[in-house]
Amino acid sequence: MENMRRIIVGIDGSEGGRRALQWAVREAASRGGTVQAVIAWRWDGIEGRPVIATSPSQQRAWATQTLAHEIESVPEHHRAGVTIASEAVEGRPGDVLTSVAADADLLVLGSHGHSRVWHTVLGSVSEECVRKATCPVLVVPVPREAPHAAAEPALRA
Repeated sequence: MENMRRIIVGIDGSEGGRRALQWAVREAASRGGTVQAVIAWRWDGIEGRPVIATSPSQQRAWATQTLAHEIESVPEHHRAGVTIASEAVEGRPGDVLTSVAADADLLVLGSHGHSRVWHTVLGSVSEECVRKATCPVLVVPVPREAPHAAAEPALRA
């Protein structure tokens, strides 16, 4: 992957997306590449989705603002010298990301760290992109809090 030049990164306003963007920017800086941050948005009235806006234009505006905010949140010393383009695209996230990444060197996504039940019921954009993408896909995990060690018993026999 020495010749990696164009990295696509999926943004959704989550911690996973934020970590993916930061990783992609550092990687592009180390290889002289560029980053294209992409957010997919939909206005389809599917029940059960959080209501973010009351119209398609408001939904598009939310997506654009989220994208700008996420790019601005990357530390400036990481962004220095890296070209970061951004694009808000209407459509299903898996379809949008694999389409935009069709001629990319790498697609970077963040993991949400949801349970197996969540993936079974709602699916996973990362899993869909791994299956459909024509370029390599890197999924950046969100660290989980380590379980606490068992407490010492209060009384010893």
